[in-house]
Amino acid sequence: MTLAGPLDMPNAVKLNAKPEPVEVELGRSAVVVVDMQNAFASRGGMLDLAGADISDAPRVTAGIRRVIEGARAAGVAVVYLQMGYSADLRTGGGPESPNPRKELALCLMSRNAEWKGKLLVEGTWDFAIADELAPQVGDIVILKTRYSGFAGTTLDERLRARGIKYLFFTGIATNVCVESTLRDAYFNEYWPVLLRDCCLQAGPPSMQEATLYNVESFFGWTIESGELLAHLAAVRL
Repeated sequence: MTLAGPLDMPNAVKLNAKPEPVEVELGRSAVVVVDMQNAFASRGGMLDLAGADISDAPRVTAGIRRVIEGARAAGVAVVYLQMGYSADLRTGGGPESPNPRKELALCLMSRNAEWKGKLLVEGTWDFAIADELAPQVGDIVILKTRYSGFAGTTLDERLRARGIKYLFFTGIATNVCVESTLRDAYFNEYWPVLLRDCCLQAGPPSMQEATLYNVESFFGWTIESGELLAHLAAVRL
């Protein structure tokens, strides 16, 4: 088969996915980068301050970088989800919302006066996307205030405007914002594919395994990033 250039791709390529192979149209696909911010991926960020093990974050960051570079070269859309709150924290939810009782940044700031206004607040270092993965012109950046990238955002509209149907998920944390957004993608009739080696859980390794089980059993498919990169390389100019 002779493959064409960016955005003029064959109707489908078959991925060697779990639990079974799945066909996707790369010309109608996007790579979704979930919350790859200093808060989650960098030493001194929120997860690190909370005592989470982020020692594997550099490997995940490097893997995501290879994927987004391959996607851009092939003309596949790159979508960034960026979690954060306004300086007055109003977007985090008031007393009627459970979000301030569960979302880690809000909980940490409420318990530690020295961190107030510094964790996942717009304009702060913690909020910023890691330098290695900085968005480029043409990428889609969606600000969100809840775990799911579809909750109260324009993500669905932006994807549908581009005719996107297939979503490749990467990011931190696998079992929280990645899985939440992936589930909503499934509910909104997108085809979700999780890149197993390009995401990192919050909590013990069993949390990663639980999300992989959920995705493969109920919500989508999983692959290694090399599988996607091989197909992307075939459609570069």
